[in-house]
Amino acid sequence: MKYRTAHERIIFNRLLQLYLHYRSAMIQYKLIYFDVRGLGEVSRQLFHLAGCEFEDVKIPRNDEQAWLELKKSTPFGQLPILKILDAESQNEIEIPQSSAIGRYLANQFGYAGKTPEEKAMVDAVIDQFKDFLVSQKRLTLAVRTKKSEEEINRVKEDIVTPAKDTYFKILKKLLENNSSGFLVGNDITWADLQISDNLTTLDGLGIFVPSEEPILAKFHEKIMNTPSLKTYFEQRPASLL
Repeated sequence: MKYRTAHERIIFNRLLQLYLHYRSAMIQYKLIYFDVRGLGEVSRQLFHLAGCEFEDVKIPRNDEQAWLELKKSTPFGQLPILKILDAESQNEIEIPQSSAIGRYLANQFGYAGKTPEEKAMVDAVIDQFKDFLVSQKRLTLAVRTKKSEEEINRVKEDIVTPAKDTYFKILKKLLENNSSGFLVGNDITWADLQISDNLTTLDGLGIFVPSEEPILAKFHEKIMNTPSLKTYFEQRPASLL
């Protein structure tokens, strides 16, 4: 959807807020994930971006016993999980898997893309992120399990850096071809949230150096300064991953 005037955008956003207010009175959301950003963070951001209330349940990452007990009741034996309760009928459904949750919320709140083609490209960016995540997980595992500095550097150089170079090249091409400053279309989507959050992680791991990647640095700053998210970013607990 393209807005012909700023007034049309304001009207659309107001109608969306009214819809979300009505829906939040009937639907109760509960997001369950660990007390880190990880694969639950983009869903948290989508709730804050949309101004939709939700219960943010954070399982302590270092409490293995709590997780093992919870794991028995999860649909796929993994987190995150989104629980959706219809307050009127008391029917509850559970959605597992981070991408399924993110895509569902993005479609509910209007951040999945404005056209079928934009939605397809948003999904393509998410898939590209997941491709890179396979390599990134090798590094995060080495860091979490306190491998030697030599082993961590080996993983960075031999596995993560080649994958990062390909990943960054694709992202920069998308940004260079889109004058809006977003990855897809003229408005923020959950793909922007996912990539920006990943850049935050890569910055902490020393993989993304903003001064060496001005295009990505400008994009990251743009998303981090999104008005409806800025306060959340400033107040959330610090987390490397």
